[in-house]
Amino acid sequence: MTDLLEGEYQPSTQQWVRDNVELYESTGGKEGWYLRGRKDWPVVVITSVGAKSGKLRKNPVMRVEHDGAYLAVASKGGAPEHPVWYRNFLVNPVVQLQDGPEPALYRARLIEDQAEYDEWWQRAVEVYEPYADYKPKAEAAGRTIPLFVLEPVD
Repeated sequence: MTDLLEGEYQPSTQQWVRDNVELYESTGGKEGWYLRGRKDWPVVVITSVGAKSGKLRKNPVMRVEHDGAYLAVASKGGAPEHPVWYRNFLVNPVVQLQDGPEPALYRARLIEDQAEYDEWWQRAVEVYEPYADYKPKAEAAGRTIPLFVLEPVD
């Protein structure tokens, strides 16, 4: 078994993120496994290492899973810029993912192949339909929404 990420945790500046992460972790995923009260929007909690600070950052991310791999969609609601954790994943690709009671380590890989991107994008939209609205917003701002596949670390 691989050791989990260690270090100082710096909570999000956004209250709803802090609340969601705390509820998820304190109940082993029995509560807080959904986004903003919507049980049809399942989430996992991903812990990454800050690219600049080196501190642990935790975020609820939509649960898009296929054959033991997960997807992290760097949508930021279609904003013109990437979410902060995007850079964290590039600089420190080993992340901790919690889907239920036990966290595990995964390696984040940015999808660069268009066919793989399209396949995972479709899965993401099936789980969380608002992604379909985020894509044209991001593209209008000159940004393609990055997708990361998270694969288990042995």
